[in-house]
Amino acid sequence: MFAYRHAFHAGNHADVLKHLVLVQLLQHLSQKEKGYRVIDTHAGAGAYSLRSEQANKKLEWLDGIGRIWERKDLPKGVAAYLDEVERFNGPGVLKNVPGSPTLIRQLLRAQDELHAFEVHPTDLRALEKLMAEAKGVKVHLADGFTSLKALLPPPTRRGLVLIDPPYEIKTDYARTLAAVREALTRFPEAVVAVWIPQLQTVEAQQLPQRLRNAVKGVAKKGWLDAQLSVAAPQDGGFGLLGSHMFVANPPHTLGALLAQELPWLAEVLGQYEGAKGVLQAGA
Repeated sequence: MFAYRHAFHAGNHADVLKHLVLVQLLQHLSQKEKGYRVIDTHAGAGAYSLRSEQANKKLEWLDGIGRIWERKDLPKGVAAYLDEVERFNGPGVLKNVPGSPTLIRQLLRAQDELHAFEVHPTDLRALEKLMAEAKGVKVHLADGFTSLKALLPPPTRRGLVLIDPPYEIKTDYARTLAAVREALTRFPEAVVAVWIPQLQTVEAQQLPQRLRNAVKGVAKKGWLDAQLSVAAPQDGGFGLLGSHMFVANPPHTLGALLAQELPWLAEVLGQYEGAKGVLQAGA
């Protein structure tokens, strides 16, 4: 089992990888004038204070965004991500980090839209407050897994589905796989991005390969799997060792960027000598 309330982990190494990839996907979609639809199946609270009790309990952000915030040697993708963090946070001392829906909102244009799903009452209220004045954004009190049917395909036939469940229960793995299959069945051109925790559990270790098998021959532009491993396995099998970002129908530029930047991230964010960044791709 894996307990993952995001307020405790905001800004950690997994956030860095996830949000770096997310920013790249959104910037690519924005290169064409036609609007696009983003579906965030597990939106969370939308933003997190690094001064909160939760963030200070484990201080995971210090080994994530805290390690790169003031560096001057940032590669292109990392710099683009931090530009968006600074845009939300303001210049100077790092106090807050944006969650996925906030990053999406910041990069939306007038012709684009975001559908953000959340079921946790506290996070939902925070997200609704944060997005109250945002145009093109709809916050839903609903299960994001079961809501894809009504929103795919979008009228413009351009869209991104971000699937980022907490994986607190084992069924999240099977539901993630089913959601990816449904999204691509309804909308084969969809860019589908899935965050996967790297854990010492069978479900977590099997999901990347199961996703590859599921999208093979279905996703028109293939897939890529970016894995960032930063921590050594612990006795007892607990702890987040790293994470994956799996993308179906990735932009053609994403693989080359990640191939260059994953080793840099592993070196900077690594917590042991075996830290590594690995990129795999297929049709």
